[in-house]
Amino acid sequence: MMASAAISFPRVGLYHHHSTTPRSKSPHAFSNPNRFRCDFIAGQNATSLGTKAKVAYSKPHREFSCTSNLAEYAQTTSAVYGFLLLSGGYFAYARTGSKGSLIGGLSGAALMATAYYLMQTPETEALGDALGFGSAFLFASVFGIRLAATQKFAPAGPLLALSLSALAVFITAYLQDSATTL
Repeated sequence: MMASAAISFPRVGLYHHHSTTPRSKSPHAFSNPNRFRCDFIAGQNATSLGTKAKVAYSKPHREFSCTSNLAEYAQTTSAVYGFLLLSGGYFAYARTGSKGSLIGGLSGAALMATAYYLMQTPETEALGDALGFGSAFLFASVFGIRLAATQKFAPAGPLLALSLSALAVFITAYLQDSATTL
């Protein structure tokens, strides 16, 4: 059973969409068969909340929905991101003598190695995804604070972009793995 995470951008208002993932093809949708799929759906089964309390009425709307199978790359992302954190920490230590960078790189690599190890078995795969997500969130916060404090794009900007990319992979993998184990 394969599940995939979907990101929806409703046009206006607050909508409740009654559909399942993956969405069945409707006559109002066109899609791309690639790994990253986007659908434009002229809404049916949509509920829009009115301004009055306890009044809900059906209103057709348009919705843009994207589905991605990033969960397949969670183990590779964990290994590569851990290696980059380790090598970046060592590089910063060798260049500036900062022990904090070395400790951060070593702890990031240890967290990613643990996440990679946990992703190997189906029973602990969601736990490994959650650990990868948590550590990617931690390092995204660190690099974001550094970018805000120094106001220099290099090196914190690319590191922040890399951390946010890893974050997207891990949260997609976690959502997929937790949905398939329920």
